[in-house]
Amino acid sequence: MTTTAKAPARPQAAPRSPGGTLTGTATLLRFALRRDRVRLGVWVLGLGLLTISTANSLHTLYATAADRASIANSSAGPALLAMTGPRHYLADYTWGSMLSHRMLGLLAVLAGVMSVLIVTRHTRAEEESGRAELVRSAAVGRHAQLAAALATAAVANLALALLLALGLPGLGVPGITGSGAALFAAASAGGGLLFAAVAAVAVQVSAHTRTASGLAMAVIGAAYAVRAAGDSAESGLAWASPIGWVQRTYPFAGGRWWPLLPLLALTAAVGAAAFLLSARRDVGAGLRAARPGPATAGAALGTSLGLALRLHRGLIGGFATALLFLGAMYGSVLGQADSMLKDVGRIREALTRVGGHSLTDAYAAYTLLVVAVVGAVYAVLAAQRPRAEEEAGRADPVLATGVSRTGWLGGHLVAALLGSTAVLLAAGVGFGLAGALSTGDAGRFPALVGAALAFAPAQWVTVGVAAVVYGWLPRAMPLAWIVPAYALLVGYLGPLLKLPSALERLSPFGQVPRLPAAAMDWTPLAVLTLVAAALLALGLAGFGRRDVG
Repeated sequence: MTTTAKAPARPQAAPRSPGGTLTGTATLLRFALRRDRVRLGVWVLGLGLLTISTANSLHTLYATAADRASIANSSAGPALLAMTGPRHYLADYTWGSMLSHRMLGLLAVLAGVMSVLIVTRHTRAEEESGRAELVRSAAVGRHAQLAAALATAAVANLALALLLALGLPGLGVPGITGSGAALFAAASAGGGLLFAAVAAVAVQVSAHTRTASGLAMAVIGAAYAVRAAGDSAESGLAWASPIGWVQRTYPFAGGRWWPLLPLLALTAAVGAAAFLLSARRDVGAGLRAARPGPATAGAALGTSLGLALRLHRGLIGGFATALLFLGAMYGSVLGQADSMLKDVGRIREALTRVGGHSLTDAYAAYTLLVVAVVGAVYAVLAAQRPRAEEEAGRADPVLATGVSRTGWLGGHLVAALLGSTAVLLAAGVGFGLAGALSTGDAGRFPALVGAALAFAPAQWVTVGVAAVVYGWLPRAMPLAWIVPAYALLVGYLGPLLKLPSALERLSPFGQVPRLPAAAMDWTPLAVLTLVAAALLALGLAGFGRRDVG
């Protein structure tokens, strides 16, 4: 008797998911919004309230037509056009025109930075940590994570646009109309969405979060520089920058919607390119192959400080370059400060509160405080790097060797202290060179560089505060941002809003002598240095008493 073996049944292919490569996008979007509900809320409210408060301040500071005419005349120079925007706004310098002229380009940049951080956080950072591979092992399409990241950025920009569209007309300022506010909001959101798409391309190119963020930020910086060059020369070059397109919508100054069409078309094209490129690489890899390192490490990498400096060098270089140009931009108008501000009563009063024998010195001191606070952003980011190393699991292998906890964290903190000083030096060099050329006084260069470096102890206190939070309450690291945020509030807006000077002295930046307007006083700098040292020691002590990870 014979039997015929039954052929094994062919395995049936798993049914294709109805969503294809975008399966799970909605779930990932809800998860991203849940994770970032506080972070996004701070960004949206911060940018929205900054813009709304600026509109209200302009209404208060330039109350009369003569004040507005005076500031319009003084803003017609190439240096100020580079800092603000096209000359078209100056033809009828209402409060609305002034807001768009001075804030729209800056808001597009800030919305772009927000969008870049959102996209890189939910794409490349997830791949670096290994979480993306786990997520994709479930019923998730290949492009779902990128689509969810872009959707998250879109939600943030649309929320900001809604806040501006409703909040600006609510001020009741003449000339700030509902239609103009809607165009202002749409233009700023359009800029943010474009740079979100740019970040989506950058995360395909590089396998590292910081490099991808740096590439996208460089595009933002280049777009701003091209726009500034075009507006200062009053040429068509500004049309080569998407920020130029944003500003040429002219909210509250005639208004035109059509520049948003090429902006949206470019956003769609760049976003589509990001999806195409994502299909050409493996998870966790970048299109640009990682450069192989040397066979043996240098002697410096055998020390905690050398390793920390190697990890921090990109951030230091990026911020030093940015503050060099920022200082140069502010310094380029130093020679015009006296004629520009002498007829604006409230500004003159605010600068008089700063001190000094001339509006030029007072303007320099006031501006250097703002630049120093921007430098404090670097100080907080650098002080947060140990937390990132710990969360990524890279701290454990290092601490498993002969490296002590104090040595490991101390290396990062010293790198943050050195980096914050280098960033201030770059800002001082840029401000000093441009200021000396603007005023025709070469002797101002060393004075302005020294005035910038005087803020170094305040930067060190900022690093110390972040070290204490990391050492004792690592989950509360966002609290470290209170120091630069408070310093900007009381230092920048305090003189304009006539806030009590005691509030300013609560900030470490408020203790620094306002050079070159004031005389040098070494006592507060010495006290700030001692406070920074005590905070750093306290942070190291806390890190030594808690679990890692």
